Amino acid sequence: MSFSSEVKSELCRAAVNQKCCSIAQCYGILLYCNTFSGSEIKIMTENRPFAQLLPKLFKRAFSVSFDKVPENPEKAGKLVFYINDSKKLERIFQTYGYSAQSTLAHHINLGVLEEDCCRRSFIRGAFLAGGSVTDPSKQYHLELVTDHYNVSRETYSLLLEMGFRPKETSRNGNYITYFKQSDVISDLLTTVGAPVSAMEIISAKIEKDMRNSVNRKVNCDTANVLKIVDASRQQIDSLKKLDSAVGLRNLPEKLYQTAVMRMENPELSISELAAAFVPPVTKSCLSHRLRKLMEMAGEYE
Repeated sequence: MSFSSEVKSELCRAAVNQKCCSIAQCYGILLYCNTFSGSEIKIMTENRPFAQLLPKLFKRAFSVSFDKVPENPEKAGKLVFYINDSKKLERIFQTYGYSAQSTLAHHINLGVLEEDCCRRSFIRGAFLAGGSVTDPSKQYHLELVTDHYNVSRETYSLLLEMGFRPKETSRNGNYITYFKQSDVISDLLTTVGAPVSAMEIISAKIEKDMRNSVNRKVNCDTANVLKIVDASRQQIDSLKKLDSAVGLRNLPEKLYQTAVMRMENPELSISELAAAFVPPVTKSCLSHRLRKLMEMAGEYE
């Protein structure tokens, strides 16, 4: 099961205690479903919990039943629900303050969504019918898709009033309201009744952040090791040239000790090498000695 299907299944378990919220949720479903016109309502879904919820929800909201339901709801694939009866359609339209025969373009009647609980229910219904969300382990993207331009614009405004800042686009004649921030998506899912799914997004975000942090540290450590190895290699090459030219034994005692320590400990950083002396020397002191040795070697190139 996809993450989007899991979210929808969780939303279908969210309690809808008041009739006004049932009406609001159906409103979101109808404005984001396949067909909502004066001659037909057609809702298609592959989500079984949503298919089980639809008849109960419409019965509670409008006291109507679907004219046609899937013959085998357990069968894989898309499940289709129809309402064609003119009286049922008129009752549904009138619930939202419209007439089935005279409505040309859909708008959201905000009078139906005056309460916060009803607004949450509306967005929940819109997501169930026309929404999707990607697996948070891959990327963060939640969208609501409708073929009604005015509905998309008004949903955008509604979400702004609810404290969210969505983005908009269009695709293949459809209008899309979407989010791409993990924290905003998790907040929205919590608001509409899917807190478990919201926690999965938060957990995925934490896991990604930890993984990225570890990768950055490993990359940084690797880069530092490479720098140490490269610097040590250059120093040892120069010391070998110096040994061939004048002999390390002929160097002043402190420079001789430094040359021997470096050649015997090529893997150590300057700090580690300084601490390995008996007694230890400072990092700046050791750096000065190595620089002096490199300058002396450079005279014989």
